[in-house]
Amino acid sequence: MIPSASRAAAVRLNRSQLSVPGIRPELFEKAAQSAADVIFLDLEDSVAFADKEKARENVITGLRDLDWRGKTVSVRVNGLDTPFMYRDVIDVMEQAGERIDLMLIPKVNRAADVQAVDMLLTQIEMAKGYARPVGLELMIETAEGLMNVDAIAGASARAESLHFGPGDFAASTGARNVTIGGGNPDYAVLVGAKGGPRETHVGDMWHYALARIVVAARAHGLRPLDGPYADFADAEGFDAAARRAAALGCEGKWCIHPSQIAAANAAFGPTAAETEAARRILAAMDQAARAGKGAATLDGRMIDVASIRQAQVVVRKAELIAGGAK
Repeated sequence: MIPSASRAAAVRLNRSQLSVPGIRPELFEKAAQSAADVIFLDLEDSVAFADKEKARENVITGLRDLDWRGKTVSVRVNGLDTPFMYRDVIDVMEQAGERIDLMLIPKVNRAADVQAVDMLLTQIEMAKGYARPVGLELMIETAEGLMNVDAIAGASARAESLHFGPGDFAASTGARNVTIGGGNPDYAVLVGAKGGPRETHVGDMWHYALARIVVAARAHGLRPLDGPYADFADAEGFDAAARRAAALGCEGKWCIHPSQIAAANAAFGPTAAETEAARRILAAMDQAARAGKGAATLDGRMIDVASIRQAQVVVRKAELIAGGAK
């Protein structure tokens, strides 16, 4: 087995992450057939307390019996502050550990939370003789978690991504939002002099939290993910939220309904025009390097080493999408 301490995070497409309640096994096959990059089978918020054991059984059976068609598959276990988490990890890992890629840990508050799960996973993998370690997805959903996000991001070599959970975060901070993942029109300022014409500028109430998560994730080589937009009937609202997260540097976004997958894939994937522009930048810089220059001009704009880095990110993602890689 590969020791967790030396494990490099896998390169995966993570534009869309589809949530599937573990208590709804009739949805598993549909999820496997969807265009989502990552699917997580949920044992936490979408499952009532009385149904926790049944949902766990459903997930184990679904993992073992269904063809997941090369999808990246994750399981969201219950939080460390519940009586369900240890049994979720042990049962899922011992009975279906070779069929999952990732484990999603909710409400991570401190580095020790991550290390506790890492230790348990390592023990099970050693006992079972698994050759492929399971990666960790870590959810930042509380004020304490955001305060400790740097330590959390660096707590385990298993970590692959940081996720923002706006619903529980709002509860933790006392914030008021209209819909989970959406904004609030009261988060606004008036622009203009008193007595004169004024405009109301509504701000992004989640900007600080999401930007903080993006910085911590990127600093530690992890993928930052935006969480759910609960009003799945509001396609325009979801699309706006996804594009804002993509602009900020997020790798992808949760989808709580299959109707959101296409919008997420579009928002977090480069267009053909963007990919072509990136390839032209790389070609121009290669030509400049051959001429002994550190910068070049393309379409009337200067491009340099920083332009190369940005272009490489775009081209790499386009190649992942074209190849259907995990």
